[in-house]
Amino acid sequence: MSGSPASPPRAQVRFPDPAGIAAAAAILRGGGLVAMPTETVYGLAGDAFHELALARIFDVKERPTFDPLIVHVTAGAAPLRLADLQSARLVDPARLTGRLREAADALIARFWPGPLTLVLPKRDDVPDLATSGLRSVAVRMPAHPVAQALLAAAGTPLAAPSANRFGRISPTSAEAVMDELGDRIPLILDGGRCAVGVESTVLSVGQHAEQPGALVLLRPGAVSAAVIEAAAGLPVATLAEPVARAGPQASPGLLESHYAPRVPLALLPAPVAHLAPARAREIARAAGAPPGAVVGLLLLGGPVEPAATAFATATGLEVHARALSAAGDLAEVAHSLFAELRAIDRALAHQDEAVLFCEPCAPTPGLGHAIADRLRRASAPRPRG
Repeated sequence: MSGSPASPPRAQVRFPDPAGIAAAAAILRGGGLVAMPTETVYGLAGDAFHELALARIFDVKERPTFDPLIVHVTAGAAPLRLADLQSARLVDPARLTGRLREAADALIARFWPGPLTLVLPKRDDVPDLATSGLRSVAVRMPAHPVAQALLAAAGTPLAAPSANRFGRISPTSAEAVMDELGDRIPLILDGGRCAVGVESTVLSVGQHAEQPGALVLLRPGAVSAAVIEAAAGLPVATLAEPVARAGPQASPGLLESHYAPRVPLALLPAPVAHLAPARAREIARAAGAPPGAVVGLLLLGGPVEPAATAFATATGLEVHARALSAAGDLAEVAHSLFAELRAIDRALAHQDEAVLFCEPCAPTPGLGHAIADRLRRASAPRPRG
C-alpha cells in the first residue's frame, strides 16, 4: 500500500553555541548552505569560492544569476586593510587609483565590522557566479557575533544574500527564515532579531560603469552618504533610478521590484493624517480595494487607532493597522519594517482583494533614505512570469 508523499524535511534551528556553530561550519565546508544572522538581515550563507555552493544559493532563493552576491569576511585579530582582502583572494587593489585605495582603507577602518558593503575590483579567484560576471566583487564584514563566529569556524569568506526567496521580504528572525526557506536548507542559526533591520549600504569604489573612478552610492542603508564622504575625504555620487531590465546588476537590491509582500503594497502619497477623505477614497479605489474589503495599513508612527478609524471611515474598508514605531523613530522603524510587513502580509494572505497600504517615509539621509528605498521597491509593479 502506498502512502502519501513525504513532506520535505524542515531545517534544524540551532542555538549558536559552539556545537551549533561547528555543525553549521561543517555544512559550509561540505558545500552546503546555512542561514546565519547579521546585524542587518539574516543571510543564506555558502562558501564564496565553492561553485556548487554558489549555484545552490541561486537555486534555493530562485534568484536570477544576473543579481550579484555579497561576500562576507571575518574580522580576525587585527584591523583589516585592502591588502588583507587581496591576500584572501577577493580584491585586486592594483586596479584602484592611489586615492581610491586610501579611501577604501579609510572606510574599512571606520565602518567595518558594520552595515557597509564595498564594491571593489575582484581577483580572478572569485567565481564569476558570485559577481554575475562583473569584474568587481561586493564585500562586507558583518558586526553580528554569530556571523563572525561562523566565518571564523568555516575558515572561508561566505557569500550570503538575504535568506528569503527572490524579491520577497528580507527575514530579520530565524522564524522568518523558516517561513521562507525552511524546507530548502538544513540548518538555521538563531541569533535573535536583527538589530538594524534593513540591508547594508552598498558603495561602489571606482567600479561603476557610468561613473568610473568615483564613489557611488548603489543602495542606501544605515550608513549615509554624508558620513561616508567625511570618512573617505571624497564626494559620493548617487545612483540614478533603478531599471527593470534583466542584465548584470552593479549591486544586489537594485531591481525596481524587490522586498515585496505577497499582498500588493500601495504606498500612500502622504501620512494618513494629511489625506483628505476624498483623496483617501480615490487612492483605495485605484489600488483595487472595493468598499468592505479587508486591508492592511502600516503606519510609521502612532497612535494607531485614530489613523485606522479615519482611513476606514473615508474609504469604507475594514482596516487592520499596525505602527512601525510608536514615536516614529527611524531606527525603530527600520528595525521593525520587514517583520511588520511579514506579519501583516500573513494576516491578509487569505483575504479576497486585500491590499496593504503604507505611509511614506521622507528620504532623509541614512535610515530615512533606506526605508524610503525599500518601500518604493516593495510597492513597484511586479514583473510578469
